Amino acid sequence: MLKLGLTGGIATGKSTVANYFRELGITVIDADQIARKVVEPGMPALVDIKNEFGPDILLPNGELDRQKLGQIVFSDPAKLNMLNHFTHPRVHTMMQELSEEAQKQGAKAIVYEVPLLLETGNAMGAEKIIVVTVPPAMQLQRLMERDGLSQDGANKRINAQMPMSKKEELADYVISNAGSIEETKQQVDAILHALQLKNS
Repeated sequence: MLKLGLTGGIATGKSTVANYFRELGITVIDADQIARKVVEPGMPALVDIKNEFGPDILLPNGELDRQKLGQIVFSDPAKLNMLNHFTHPRVHTMMQELSEEAQKQGAKAIVYEVPLLLETGNAMGAEKIIVVTVPPAMQLQRLMERDGLSQDGANKRINAQMPMSKKEELADYVISNAGSIEETKQQVDAILHALQLKNS
């Protein structure tokens, strides 16, 4: 089973590419989705977060106040590290379990959709790395629109990640998501041809 790592910068369009992999019948394991699961009420990671950041970090219904947490961790690298320490190992374990499940079901390939794949040293052991990229101005614009952030807030989130140029250097394949969805899909098809995962 071929393990592909799908990453990029924040708001570069990883989900668009991941959804196309799903359309083609390829299993996608989404780290963000799992990261949300591990901090649900009653999960050990949420208990750790509450103990570290205080009970104010929870919404009245007991769920994590993501916006408040984001404001704290994106302006303090030490706090971001602490949060990652609570969540990353648990996300990794759950992804590993899903990966083994897919292998048992005979999947030819699996895609790990991980925003911080390269920052965490490719912990999932992906054999080929695909990076989704857009020009910096487009990334900033998309992030501000998507998350309702100020330019300063958006820049903080972008700067908390590895520079896109460095990610592109570390990639086996780079997909430019600056054009139409069709153009993005054609680039995915070309990669799957190269990896002998798609015939037509």
